[in-house]
Amino acid sequence: MFGKEWFVVNPEQLLFAPTHEWVQVETGADGQKIATVGLSKFAVDALTDLVFIDLPEVGQQVQAGQPLGEIESVKAVSDIYSPIDGEVIEVNSGVRDALDWLSDDPYGKGWLVKIKITDESGLAELVDHATYQRKIAESS
Repeated sequence: MFGKEWFVVNPEQLLFAPTHEWVQVETGADGQKIATVGLSKFAVDALTDLVFIDLPEVGQQVQAGQPLGEIESVKAVSDIYSPIDGEVIEVNSGVRDALDWLSDDPYGKGWLVKIKITDESGLAELVDHATYQRKIAESS
C-alpha cells in the first residue's frame, strides 16, 4: 500500500488542525483518499522532553476532533486528535521506540498514522501552513 516507513514533506504543503496535528492527503491507486497525520513542530517543541506515545491500532475508526492517542512529556499528558473521520490503516510503530523522531523530524520520520478518509468534510476545518503560522503567532 503506502508502506513508506518515512518520507520527507514540505510543511508548507500540509494542512493543519487547530489542535496542532498536520495532515497530508494522498489519493491511492483505488481513488481512496489517505491522510498521513503527525504533530506540528510547534506542538512537539511546546511539549518538550517526550517520554511516551500511545497510538491507535490498525483498523480503529477515528472521528474528527476526537482523541486518537496520547503523548506524554515530563510536563503533561496531551491528547492527539484525529483531524478527519476514517479508519486507521497504518501506524508508525517506530516512533514509539524513537520519540526523538518527533522532535528531530516531525514532518518526516515523525509521522504518526495513516487514515483512510471516510468523510472528507473534516478537511474543510483544516488550514494551510501560512494560516496556521499566523494562528500560533497570535496565540503566543
